[in-house]
Amino acid sequence: MRFHEKSESRLYVGNLDLKITEASLIKMFSPYGKIVSEDFLWHTRGPKRGEPRGFAFIQFSTKEEAKLAKEKMHGRLAIGRPLVVRLASEKYMEEAAQNSSKGVGDTNKTGPAGSTSGLHMSRSAKIAAIKNKLKALEEENQIAKKQKQADNTSSNSSSSSLDHPSCIR
Repeated sequence: MRFHEKSESRLYVGNLDLKITEASLIKMFSPYGKIVSEDFLWHTRGPKRGEPRGFAFIQFSTKEEAKLAKEKMHGRLAIGRPLVVRLASEKYMEEAAQNSSKGVGDTNKTGPAGSTSGLHMSRSAKIAAIKNKLKALEEENQIAKKQKQADNTSSNSSSSSLDHPSCIR
């Protein structure tokens, strides 16, 4: 399998609840095709060492299987959280496009004076990755809020007396 083919059949799965295990992730995605490999990412250092990072990569045997899994699983709730499922190549292309849209001046603003340009690029790439992650988390949060609001409006037709401000003392 060539690299390009491999990247087209590899999925990024994000917004995973920390209770989701590798086995449950494989079980969720296996109906859509043969899973060749999965990379469940864990924190390797710091106070969260050994805890899941909240995302994984799943490699299917064909790009068709990966696309089917993406279509069926993106936005699906898993332990109350909507999954974010993309082709891994789309995620990298998206980050590269956002990084390339940054001005040249942006790299000069980062890093200590006198450091090499390689350090600048590395640091600016890290900053861009953090910004991308924050943006993705904000989008996921908005989806979850809208879903929660929809659930609340359909299930709560009357409010309790505790919600009334005059009852709070």
